[in-house]
Amino acid sequence: MTRLSSAPALRLLCILSAFAFSAVSAFTTPQVSFRNSHVALDMVHRREMICAIQILLAGPLVISSTSAANAAVMAATTEGAVFKPGESLSTDAAKDRFLLARKDVKYLLANYSEISKGGGDAVRRYLGTVGVTSGMYGIGKVLKKLRDEAEDIVEYTETMDDFNAYLYQAEGAAYQSLFVEHSSASGTPESLLATAKGDVVQMSK
Repeated sequence: MTRLSSAPALRLLCILSAFAFSAVSAFTTPQVSFRNSHVALDMVHRREMICAIQILLAGPLVISSTSAANAAVMAATTEGAVFKPGESLSTDAAKDRFLLARKDVKYLLANYSEISKGGGDAVRRYLGTVGVTSGMYGIGKVLKKLRDEAEDIVEYTETMDDFNAYLYQAEGAAYQSLFVEHSSASGTPESLLATAKGDVVQMSK
């Protein structure tokens, strides 16, 4: 935890953080960032403005590396080790991760109304595209590993492609819900989160 008392320094940090957030989002969800590139600048301005208001009204600001609110959104439904870069995945581990992913998707759908109140990132956290706590995190690697166990590789591949398509669509709608009110895009956060839920339902079949 770091305490900053210099307004110019904090303002610069806010700007850099906003751009860094945009860059990470673009890297992790290329399909989404391409379709919604027009909201990136809005996001930067909005985050910079919020930081500036905090400087003017609150004076010295304490910045923490974790958010209690975000931590509370993700229920303790996940287990197992998180993937590590370059680490191989055994078939048994992949099966375990797949079961955890199904468990988290079912939990998300069963509690969607409550979870979605936390906004798009709360939904994305269960989809495994924000943070590493969800069983859905790294699901692409899991599915590729389990492909070797499939009796019909063609059918499995087609099903996997459908799953990935719905996952990306759900991720995209949840992501766009974060910024739709501050951009020229149509829709509302609620309508986009409802769209995301529909994609999750299809994904879970």
